[in-house]
Amino acid sequence: MTGSTVLIIDFGSQYTQLIARKVRELSVFSVIYPHTITVEQIKEIAPKGIILSGGPMSVKDDGAPAAADGLFSTDIPILGICYGLQLISYSLGGIVEPAQQREYGKTSFRITERENPLFAGIPEEITVWMSHGDVVKTLPYGFRALGSSPSTLNCAAQSDEKPIYGLQFHPEVYHSEYGVEMISNFLFRICGCVAGWNPGAFIEGSIRSIKEQAGDSVAICALSGGVDSTVAAVLVREALGDNLVCVHIDNGLMRKNESETVVKRLREKTGLKITAVDASETFLKELEGVTDPEEKRKIIGSSFIKVFEEEARKIEGVSFLVQGTLYPDVIESVPVNGVSVTIKTHHNVGGLPEKMNFKLIEPFRELFKDEVREIGLALGIPPEIVNRHPFPGPGLAVRVLGEVTAERLELLREADDIFITLVKKHNLYDKVWQAFTVLLPVQTVGVMGDKRTYENVLALRAVTSVDGMTADWFRFPDNFLAEVSNTIINNLEGINRVVYDISSKPPATIEWE
Repeated sequence: MTGSTVLIIDFGSQYTQLIARKVRELSVFSVIYPHTITVEQIKEIAPKGIILSGGPMSVKDDGAPAAADGLFSTDIPILGICYGLQLISYSLGGIVEPAQQREYGKTSFRITERENPLFAGIPEEITVWMSHGDVVKTLPYGFRALGSSPSTLNCAAQSDEKPIYGLQFHPEVYHSEYGVEMISNFLFRICGCVAGWNPGAFIEGSIRSIKEQAGDSVAICALSGGVDSTVAAVLVREALGDNLVCVHIDNGLMRKNESETVVKRLREKTGLKITAVDASETFLKELEGVTDPEEKRKIIGSSFIKVFEEEARKIEGVSFLVQGTLYPDVIESVPVNGVSVTIKTHHNVGGLPEKMNFKLIEPFRELFKDEVREIGLALGIPPEIVNRHPFPGPGLAVRVLGEVTAERLELLREADDIFITLVKKHNLYDKVWQAFTVLLPVQTVGVMGDKRTYENVLALRAVTSVDGMTADWFRFPDNFLAEVSNTIINNLEGINRVVYDISSKPPATIEWE
């Protein structure tokens, strides 16, 4: 990578990936490692700076994550955020205690050392976002306070001997005023970073790397039509030319006319060499009688591997598999305390490399979703392709709650088509990160004309987000929701009630299954 690298050490904060994204938005490359990283590993990375994330525990709890031995003896600039500040203080002899008044949400922060480089260009008093139950009562020897809040005296601090800084609040979140400026000051004024992280530099470096990795070999790509696989395919095609073969598999779980549209559009707009396979009957047969969402995902994943394997064997000389794997999928996750929990199984083709002796080409292993979109636009991929809403690997199988049948899939397809068509008609598509419909295994009483009906409930879902890690429900106008409901109920036999999901993530997930 060109430019500088900043290391983010994760102590379990829900905002860790947001820190990484904010650093990259400032054109500095960032990497996330778990709190188990050693000083030897840190030296291998050779970061220009280190940011310690927040975390859910108290530094005084049994089993609380600690800093790597020798971390604070290095000369690498360090910025501790929330738990990070408390960890710095506790590790170096300061006193951390439960706060008399815990702070959550927006709080006033007053800078007491205005000339400090961390606060260059920032007003004396600003509003910041707090989320802590402990406070640093006494700073370690050789540290001084840089600012305070109404309930926290040592709200910002710095070492007198080393470039070690700490903030009790979260500068990375949107609610903290001048948070980006503080991060920028740390990167450029304190760490001396060089900005060099941008789409153009990434594309150039990736093409060179892929050519070196694959040479004249043939690569195959499972092309769903989604943003990640499409941009990955176009990027690899830039490096390998006709030695890239894309395979699009219609699993029968796509939106209305989606497979035909995707293949036609991508052939015309990108020039990719695509083999289209209709395997819908195979998938639907395997899903007969299955209602458990995890079982659905496993069946779809194994069926996909089987079909893809058959198609790959028809292509001579394939040595590499291209995947649109993103950084959130590969960041090493170490539970801060206790056992990690699987939210859901992600559908991918991860079993293929070992099974078929493929080598992997994963150009986006270090990118977030929005960065992939930027790469796509820089590659000349039309915005209507790059800005498509995400679509789950298992497709409509996780939006038909309960058993997946051809009839229920068709009903959902038609309802979904009406919803998305109206979203686009009202110029709302680009304001929403993801919109879709869910067919519930619930029937309710209705009245149509003079007849009593007993039909299905359909849920509408639309969220705003940046990368899907967190999301908020979209505020549609009332008259729009009324139009969607009326259009669906009046045109589709089998649905007599439409509801709108107003849950955010967390606590809910974006998809229902």
